[in-house]
Amino acid sequence: MSIIQNKKARFDYFIEETYEAGLVLEGWEVKAIRAGRSQINESHIVIKQGEVFLLNAHISPLATASTHIHPEATRTRKLMLQRKDINRLIGKVEQKGFTLVPLDLHYKNGRIKAEIALARGKKQHDKRQTLKDQDWKRQQQRIMKVHRT
Repeated sequence: MSIIQNKKARFDYFIEETYEAGLVLEGWEVKAIRAGRSQINESHIVIKQGEVFLLNAHISPLATASTHIHPEATRTRKLMLQRKDINRLIGKVEQKGFTLVPLDLHYKNGRIKAEIALARGKKQHDKRQTLKDQDWKRQQQRIMKVHRT
């Protein structure tokens, strides 16, 4: 069950591989995500010292958050992956043109997971082609809808 999606990532990048990672979150962050107060459109993923981190993911604190904590909305959050996956990602990201992007946050067995992707950036003409394909699919749906009635 998806919580939030990063639609911009699928438009800006060719997705090569996807991985599912756990997130290290604080209690107020889990409550805010469940309330739908998060976004990952401007976020990205980096690998530092053999660990994977999610940067610039914005989670707005709830007004009912405890008064003794001072929440930071865009703090760096650690992603939990298996060591073999991290090593594979390190090798791929060092190649030219590859990057790591978050695709969505979703629930799995009551836990919040992040789907991350190894992606290659699109050029401007690729983005134009994607827009043309989307427009053509939309027109096909309209034509099919007219013929059904």
